[in-house]
Amino acid sequence: MMERDVLIIGGGPAGMAAALSAKQSGCGSVLLAERSETLGGILNQCVHSGFGLTYFGEELTGPEYAERFMRKIDDAHIEHLTNVMAISLRADGVALLSGAACGLLEIRAKTVILATGCRERPIGALPVTGARPSGIFTAGSAQKMVNLGGYDIGDRFIILGSGDVGLIMARQLTLLGKTVLSVLEKDDRCGGLERNKRSCLDDYGIPLMTRTTVTRIHGSARIEGVTVLDLDSGAKSFAACDTLITAVGLIPERDLIDEIAADGALPDWLFLCGNACTVHDLVDDVTLEGAYVGQEAARFVQEGVRTDASISPSTHEADAYEGIICVACPKSCRLIKTADGYEGALCGRKDPIPSR
Repeated sequence: MMERDVLIIGGGPAGMAAALSAKQSGCGSVLLAERSETLGGILNQCVHSGFGLTYFGEELTGPEYAERFMRKIDDAHIEHLTNVMAISLRADGVALLSGAACGLLEIRAKTVILATGCRERPIGALPVTGARPSGIFTAGSAQKMVNLGGYDIGDRFIILGSGDVGLIMARQLTLLGKTVLSVLEKDDRCGGLERNKRSCLDDYGIPLMTRTTVTRIHGSARIEGVTVLDLDSGAKSFAACDTLITAVGLIPERDLIDEIAADGALPDWLFLCGNACTVHDLVDDVTLEGAYVGQEAARFVQEGVRTDASISPSTHEADAYEGIICVACPKSCRLIKTADGYEGALCGRKDPIPSR
């Protein structure tokens, strides 16, 4: 049995920020546990740029953003375990971890911060008939296979759902010489950030088909196509493809607390942050929330009290705005062209990158 002031489960941007904040706020013993081989979480597979403009004031790739925090973790001498899985979390604050390096390890913590991120909704959660042949991936798994594994996962793609990772994969696959036939979206507008719609779809001529979905998968060994349904007219059509990528939503990953939150209330010693709390659009917001929660957890350790205040994500979405939008960062500011340059950028720049 190990005892620690703060145990953070999840070593992504929220978990690393929480660990640093708790340590800087005076907690003597902070332990960060991550199930992957390295810290960084989903950032490690996000090789595109666009991270850090709010938090660091410059544009970084996901691995670059993660590396900066990993150095901070090392410089602060924060204890961290990788390749360990949190098996259970009991009502008395004892967590059971399992990993090749530590075996079965029990940790009693004064506070626990759940920073486990979110998981993707799979194709099985949708009312789609047909078999489940090879060639069907969630957007995140496709991103990991392409970016970290270097796999060639197909040639002709249909992307179901217009979440941000799906939009980014549409652009990346096009840059790899693949054919992205279309992105299908059941709602009447794109589900991802306006910046990603414009820079990933519009700039590459990839069609976004709103009010459409997939109702059937064709193929046995390998997917051969899908039936596309127009939700307004009811018309169906066949689209031949060898790969289907789904980007149909994210679910906060907090199964660990099911046992101790049966009545809907969480114990005072348990904190949630990042996408385990609610799904965020920007990693900068995840980082700021993690830092805030780490500070609150340290306060609970030291004073035995906690507040119900929370930090709100920054406002960045451009809604259905049809004017000029800056695509320099995910905030997607609405711009007005003046004699002195563009006005309206939250960063104050007069020469942001506009896109219509």
